[in-house]
Amino acid sequence: MERKASAVWRGGLKDGKGEFSVPSGVFSHLPYSFKTRFEDAPGTNPEELIAAAHTSCFSMALSAQLGAANLTPESINTTANLRMEKQDSGWAITAVHLDVSAKIPNADDAAFQKVAQDAKAGCPVSKVLKAQITMTAKLER
Repeated sequence: MERKASAVWRGGLKDGKGEFSVPSGVFSHLPYSFKTRFEDAPGTNPEELIAAAHTSCFSMALSAQLGAANLTPESINTTANLRMEKQDSGWAITAVHLDVSAKIPNADDAAFQKVAQDAKAGCPVSKVLKAQITMTAKLER
């Protein structure tokens, strides 16, 4: 299985503009810039997309782990807080904190915590990131 994305950048770092696209057409020519990435200008950036990919990947991995434990979630809500910091060698994603809340009939907290940790470790996006990845998992009642 392969997945693709493409990006085009025009101009200098601070005054230039870029756009990225995916072949599925879910987004095409989505703009980004220095200001959307390193300042608070409206728009998206690569790190926001990584955080989105991580939340969706983790949620599916958790659903798979729950299924293996004969549990079916009513809902899994995941947010990712990705931290990017300037280091001596340049900018780096240094941490991602996953905050997950799940409603799962007949689940106990100990079993939920175990499958959540297994999902965090097994999620392909977690595996590709070299950042420290932490998580808070909450079972809703």
